[in-house]
Amino acid sequence: MLTRVNGNTFFIPAPTNIGVFQFKDRYVLLVDSGSDNQQARRICDTLQESDLSPKYLFLTHSHHDHSGGHAYIRQQFPGCKLMAHQNAGVYLNQPALLAQHVYGGQPPAGLSRSLSFKPAFPEEEATPGIARIHDEKFTIVELPGHAPGQCGVITRDRVCFLGDSLFSQDNLDKYSFPFLYDIGAQLKTYEAVEKIDADYFILGHGPDILDHDQMLKLAEANRSNLNKYLAMIMDLLDQPKSREELLEEIIILDDLNPDVLEYYFLSSTLAAMLSYLQQQENLTMQVENGRLYFFKS
Repeated sequence: MLTRVNGNTFFIPAPTNIGVFQFKDRYVLLVDSGSDNQQARRICDTLQESDLSPKYLFLTHSHHDHSGGHAYIRQQFPGCKLMAHQNAGVYLNQPALLAQHVYGGQPPAGLSRSLSFKPAFPEEEATPGIARIHDEKFTIVELPGHAPGQCGVITRDRVCFLGDSLFSQDNLDKYSFPFLYDIGAQLKTYEAVEKIDADYFILGHGPDILDHDQMLKLAEANRSNLNKYLAMIMDLLDQPKSREELLEEIIILDDLNPDVLEYYFLSSTLAAMLSYLQQQENLTMQVENGRLYFFKS
């Protein structure tokens, strides 16, 4: 279902929301592609029902749930051009890199399959700032932290598609330990999001259209959630602990129940948090008896 947000800006509510901006000539800019061919097929069917064709596909970031449907969409609409930030392009060109990053080496087959999609080669680079796409101006905002090169895009209708720079309150309640790549960048992204000059905001996941005040409230909730875990780690380090010991205690304290894939996402995010705390000179690390321990500074 194509849902109007404002003016010529729409979105398709789905497990991964799809942004749609309609140009004057029945072409559209798509924002993200869904995770796989099934979701991409629904996107194409929705567009065709309204006699619309994608001219550009803007990928907010390289994760499979936002990028995995790109090949199907471009097969159905061969003239559709792919756009992404150059840092996202590295991962889009080589999708196996995400699983390798999450695992810390060549991953097990199951982990690779869960995160895989066909390689994507963006024809146009999404550069932060004012961008002319087809016959319209858009504003591209760099929002890293969750993924390298993540960007949001703002239409002339003052609608901003945020990718996964913020998580909905429902997702924070359900998955309170979010997947993050760079904690320092994510904290700066919260500040960047709060400064965005737009009236409506669409998250990567979640059915709601947020107004500016709701976005500000959600940004603060995301920041508070992240700071809660940074403080929890420091509290748990009253005694030196390894990363595995820290993760075990966080899982137990927060009553998390991860499967294997989720465990590696949690472990990767914890590694990013420990790196951030070390950069802030809050902790140090040392190998003792063959195990790497983290200490308060």
